[in-house]
Amino acid sequence: MAAAVAHTTVAPVIELSDVSVEFPGVKALDGVDFRLLPGEIHALMGENGAGKSTLIKALTGIHDIAAGTITVDGADRRFTTPRQAQDAGISTVYQEVNLCTNLTVAENILLGREPRRLGRIDFRAMNRRAQELLGELDVRIDPASTLSAHPIAVQQLVAIARATAVSARVLILDEPTSSLDADEVGELFRVMRHLRDGGVAILFVSHFLDQIYEISDRMTVLRNGRLVGEYRTADLDKVRLIAAMLGHELDVLEELEGAVAAGDTVDPDHTVVSARELGRAPAIHPTDLDVHRGEVIGLAGLLGSGRTELARLLFGADHASSGRMFVNGQPVSIRSPRAAIARGLAFSSEDRKAEGIIGELSVRDNMILALQARRGFARPLRKQAKDDLVARYMEALDIRPRDPAALVKNLSGGNQQKVLLARWLITAPQLFILDEPTRGIDVGAKAQIQKLVTELSADGMAVVFISAELEEVVRISDRILVLRDGHCVDQIGADCSVQTLTELIAGCGAP
Repeated sequence: MAAAVAHTTVAPVIELSDVSVEFPGVKALDGVDFRLLPGEIHALMGENGAGKSTLIKALTGIHDIAAGTITVDGADRRFTTPRQAQDAGISTVYQEVNLCTNLTVAENILLGREPRRLGRIDFRAMNRRAQELLGELDVRIDPASTLSAHPIAVQQLVAIARATAVSARVLILDEPTSSLDADEVGELFRVMRHLRDGGVAILFVSHFLDQIYEISDRMTVLRNGRLVGEYRTADLDKVRLIAAMLGHELDVLEELEGAVAAGDTVDPDHTVVSARELGRAPAIHPTDLDVHRGEVIGLAGLLGSGRTELARLLFGADHASSGRMFVNGQPVSIRSPRAAIARGLAFSSEDRKAEGIIGELSVRDNMILALQARRGFARPLRKQAKDDLVARYMEALDIRPRDPAALVKNLSGGNQQKVLLARWLITAPQLFILDEPTRGIDVGAKAQIQKLVTELSADGMAVVFISAELEEVVRISDRILVLRDGHCVDQIGADCSVQTLTELIAGCGAP
């Protein structure tokens, strides 16, 4: 797709011209142009590894630029620290809220800028100033309350209030909606529109396309570190946007649809895992589940419905208070993840940062961790065997960059997720439990992971698949367990519609 430009006569508050950022062996940005206008919400789009985070970090002084210029209000600027960018009116709110939950709301908003009287912090003045800043956003909470007492959605708004406390003229929101429900997203969007109408320029990063089209005025698309184009949101439909983001990788989506349509690989005579009356009150009530060889079982329900709780019971990450489990027809006692791994079970957690990747270790060490744990650390893998396994799965899962020695924390979110999948695939599991494997990643990596799931089931692996995106659950599942308030309320076939699934989740029928 040829680059397109959304023409405007308004002078940009920030402009990047021919900017490049380089890391050893990698050109993360390659001659990228970017404009951010005052009083707009501008979406930055691209698959994981496209350069979105690098552009933000170059703009805010975290990464040095190798070439090109950055101008703020027409003047050349090159920030070497985030503080310099903040002093220039550029504030960032990241996906993981970077606040101190043990402090009060007011202390978080004015941290480092507390009003003082006679050399001491004036708490009354601080609470009053925080209340003013929250009031400007129409956020009604007690500034003296502890931040941890509030849900993540409110903490996001507190982070925005902190950003605007320094008279921010540019606000960067990096995946702010990934942990919010629909009502919370609506409240965040209300605040964003309020700030935009007051002249603040907002750079918005999200992998939810519906949200992009609801809130953004313009968008810039990156692919493989290069600029694809700049567009008015109203001028670019979703099909063309996906094509711009993925290029040739759009074929992955078409292959996925074909694979799903053709796939009928379930072996009903071979039950890999059975659960009878498995539960852990009050989170998940006694539930029956059979997963057959070559079958993808979807778990669908709202946050708190019991999806993750059931998955953790199957893997022994939590102890069941009731029920029995069988693997290949044999009764088993799975009281720990190690026991589950020994039985051929694998589990990829929804929280890849806290329960998945070990950021300070290399890609290689992260990938072989589960296999080494199963063998025991007294029996280390030979270096050649380790290198062969890692090279094989880096190629098979298209992990980028193709550098096993790279620290996993430096990879994009989608590639970190692929490293986790590779970790478990190396153990050759019978049952693979995937909890939100596509959350927070772009549509390209998402399509690749969905395609991988269908290929694994076609090869005979049993899969339990959890996703908050119902279209995704319907697309790749052979059967779906519908959960509500800790109860399994129904089991439905793969031919159900998203509408039917939504109605069951919403409560049409009592558990």
